[in-house]
Amino acid sequence: MALTETVIKDMTEAMKSQDKFALSVLRMLKSSLQMEKINLKHNLSDEEATTVIKRQVKQRKDSINEYEKYNKQEEVANLNREIEVLSKYLPAEISEEEINKTLDIIFDELKPESMKDMGRVMKEATSRLGAGADGSLVSKLVKERLNK
Repeated sequence: MALTETVIKDMTEAMKSQDKFALSVLRMLKSSLQMEKINLKHNLSDEEATTVIKRQVKQRKDSINEYEKYNKQEEVANLNREIEVLSKYLPAEISEEEINKTLDIIFDELKPESMKDMGRVMKEATSRLGAGADGSLVSKLVKERLNK
């Protein structure tokens, strides 16, 4: 079953079980998936749907950082619950250790010399690691290696 179909099925389940919180999160997600479908002018593949979900999670994490600055714990708790609901639809994250192993291989092959090579390294890393890796973590690790 496609990821978008799973979201719709789970939304129906949330309606039946009267889980208003999960239902509202899933409705927002469905809306985002629909917008992406309209923008791309075709049905979303699972990888494209995963990208949309990751974007939603990232927005919530950014909001958490802002709310924590102003000590708004109730909003932080709600956003964490939303992230929990959304995370069910994401593949397991690749660990930092696995990312580093892949980066070792990439650095051996490409032999980057400075920050000018960042784009080349990131392009290769994203193609090898795919959607399972946190892009900001990969970027941070590549920058650290290039600045040595």
